[in-house]
Amino acid sequence: MIEYAKNLFSKNSEPTLVVHESFMKFFQVGYDGGKDSGVTGYWLCEIKWLFSIVLLHFKKGSRENYHSHAFNAYSFFLSGEVEEHLVDGTVKVWKPSLKPKFTHWSTFHKVFALQDTWCLSFRGRWDDYWHEFSPTKKEYILLTHGRKVVKTFDVDYTNITDPW
Repeated sequence: MIEYAKNLFSKNSEPTLVVHESFMKFFQVGYDGGKDSGVTGYWLCEIKWLFSIVLLHFKKGSRENYHSHAFNAYSFFLSGEVEEHLVDGTVKVWKPSLKPKFTHWSTFHKVFALQDTWCLSFRGRWDDYWHEFSPTKKEYILLTHGRKVVKTFDVDYTNITDPW
């Protein structure tokens, strides 16, 4: 998405265009899943309406929130080891393999890195929404691009296994 900057002319009287950073990025480093996630992403390419390729570094540990995704993904674990905790109590262990882990956009989970872990992730096109569940606040959070909160729901009014 390209949008005009508020100031259409720079000091040089040249037209200025701004590429909306939340829809496209190339060769950037930042948090994946927010600053509290413990995951750093090294994006080779992210064009949200097409695909993304990102190298992920999971620091040992996890964040408390369960979450879904705005995309489907195939991830190859390169080093380390993680546990994937599903909201129904199932725990899966992922280690380096030539076989990728498939994550469906609706998978509601949290990932606990047993040690520093690296994986290469190939993500599909983004949907506009995904959600999280905060066990301490006992609420669901509907998110959109830029991790903006669209709405929160009290856990008393929702079904934890299928909140939407």
